[in-house]
Amino acid sequence: MSKEIERKFLVEGDSWKKETAGVLYRQSYLNSEKERTVRVRTIADRGFLTVKGITIGCTRLEFEYEIPYADAEKMLDELAEKPIIEKLRYVIPAGDRLKWEIDEFLGVNQGLVVAEIELPSEETGFNKPEWLGQEVSYDPRFFNANLVAHPYRTWQNESKEKPL
Repeated sequence: MSKEIERKFLVEGDSWKKETAGVLYRQSYLNSEKERTVRVRTIADRGFLTVKGITIGCTRLEFEYEIPYADAEKMLDELAEKPIIEKLRYVIPAGDRLKWEIDEFLGVNQGLVVAEIELPSEETGFNKPEWLGQEVSYDPRFFNANLVAHPYRTWQNESKEKPL
C-alpha cells in the first residue's frame, strides 16, 4: 500500500524555468469519481496506470504501475475522458530528498502553472522558493481530474472569481 502526501501551490513568474527542462505529460481518467480515480498517463515514451483514493487533508492512497506505452496511448485515444490533459513538467530539487514538480499546462488548461511537493508526512516542513504563490492544496478545482471536466480556460466564463 502506498500513500501520497502532497502540497500544491500556484506559481508566480517564470524564474524557476531556468533551473530545468520540461518533459511532456499526457494524461486523462478512466474513472474520475472523487472516492477513486483511475488515471492513464504517458511521460515521454513511457506509459503508466495509476489508482488513487479519496484525499483526506493532503493524503490519499496511490498505486502506480508501468504499462506498455502503446497501451497507454490507445487508452488515452479511445477510453479516457476528454479533453486530454497536456502539460510540461519541470522538476527542481527542494533539499533533503524533496523535489518540486512544476506543471505548466497546455491546451484547454493553458495559463495554469502549479507546483507540487510530495512529503513523507503532513507535518514535514519545506523551504518555499520566491516563485511559490498561493496554496491550493485544499481547492478541488486544481485536482487534475477536475481539470478534465472543468478546464482552466473556462473558469473565467463560469465564475467572476478566477484564482490568480
